[in-house]
Amino acid sequence: MGTMIELQSADGTRVPAYEARPVGTPKGAVVVIQEIFGVNSHIRQVADGYAAEGYLAVAPAAFHRVKPGVELGYADADMGEGFGYKTAVEALPAPGVMQDIQAAIDHAGQASGGKVAIVGYCWGGLLTWRAACTLTGLSAAAPYYGGGVTTTAEIARQPQVPVMAHFAEEDKWIPLDSVEAFKNAHPQVQVFTYTAHHGFNCDQRGSWHAPSAQLARERTLAFFKQHLG
Repeated sequence: MGTMIELQSADGTRVPAYEARPVGTPKGAVVVIQEIFGVNSHIRQVADGYAAEGYLAVAPAAFHRVKPGVELGYADADMGEGFGYKTAVEALPAPGVMQDIQAAIDHAGQASGGKVAIVGYCWGGLLTWRAACTLTGLSAAAPYYGGGVTTTAEIARQPQVPVMAHFAEEDKWIPLDSVEAFKNAHPQVQVFTYTAHHGFNCDQRGSWHAPSAQLARERTLAFFKQHLG
């Protein structure tokens, strides 16, 4: 369903992205932000899923500035490698990868002719939250178990668009008390928790939890329908 395209960021950097187009006229667009494993088969599958729902979906390669062509699996070695790339991207001078996400949002809006939402998983959930607070051209955002979202520095940010956040109750990286602090600080944000582990949306990971993934997807699709029309 999808193809690889190139985005051009504000600083002139050309960034690869996976684009999945729906059948017929898009009813809007969804920017899909990767985990620490690159734009791998799972992220492409997620984008395809949104395209099947009628949205133009764009998944930019968020590691491109430090390592082009990253596509990892979910073994311990992959986890370590991906975390290294994530650390390197986080260390880039501002705006770093955020300008690439802005390029994806801009392209998605132009190519779809509609409103744009953003969804991201794990590290992509953190970037989704930051996008909701700092970027332009969005109408909704749905971070999934965003590592770092519930830290003091990130809680201090203020979203500029409606946000629906999904967290896992058994997530060893995101304590539930920090989720509660995030929820209390942002009463306008819809916060849902699931009896699952970190990564529950990914059917290629051992932490996949089908009922939670399905429920979160249904909620997110309804949320996007509400805000994208």
